[in-house]
Amino acid sequence: MFCGTYTALVTPFRDGALDESAFASLIEWQIESGVTGIVPAGTTGESATLSHAEHQRVIELAVQAARGRCKVIGGTGSNATDEAVSLTVEAEKAGADAALLVAPYYNKPTQEGLFRHYKAVAENTKLPIILYSIPGRCGIEIGVETTARLARECPSIKEAGGSVERVSQLRAALPPEFSILSGDDSLTLAFLSVGAQGVISVASNIIPREMSRMVAAFLEGRPGEARELHARFYPLFRDLFIESNPIPIKTALCLAGRIDGEFRLPLCEMSPANAAKLLATMRNLNLVK
Repeated sequence: MFCGTYTALVTPFRDGALDESAFASLIEWQIESGVTGIVPAGTTGESATLSHAEHQRVIELAVQAARGRCKVIGGTGSNATDEAVSLTVEAEKAGADAALLVAPYYNKPTQEGLFRHYKAVAENTKLPIILYSIPGRCGIEIGVETTARLARECPSIKEAGGSVERVSQLRAALPPEFSILSGDDSLTLAFLSVGAQGVISVASNIIPREMSRMVAAFLEGRPGEARELHARFYPLFRDLFIESNPIPIKTALCLAGRIDGEFRLPLCEMSPANAAKLLATMRNLNLVK
């Protein structure tokens, strides 16, 4: 079962190339801060603009840097099933512990097509497959019935549809050992309250210790402590999505001196007004001076 806090890692760039040193340093900090695992080459890692070789290298670097001290869940989703299979097989060879596969985007498959897509990937790897439903980006959601059909081959889902009711529906339709992970930092506490077991988090890039504490507090029976942490960091959760992810979180990490604030087009730097708002929030939380 997947539970706890998993960081959806950014991919640092320098002069257009992977900044391998900064990436390794980020991972070390995440592990020192107590995260359960890391997720390289996902949406937050700008996977859409990574070459195939870079994608493979990012997951390989994450496995090497983690050295077995936390789980590594490789982002291996694609809107082409053959490519998703290939990326997942490569992640398995690199030593990843699991694979996260976003729903195929743009081509808008039917639910039967989604079922066959994920089943084909699962049949070609021994890695546990985590489904990833985020209709705001993909244009489709992985239906509750489809998730239930896939529960044996794919034992977890990252749920980023923004609906507490859907988490309740998933929990009612799925066996207890099936893991539901929040894909929205601001809704994590609400999702946990109706049966989710953790989060794949953007915010934990910059507050790994605090996100880990919040999730652990709830799972260990200290809901008051979890609510206090949620309330304290809610302004950050909000501001990390005032522009498209991962623009704000990479900006936050740059402001904190952990990476260069470099993006690949079509992503670009934050607007001055939004960057100032994010900086003010970070200062209020003592994340920067």
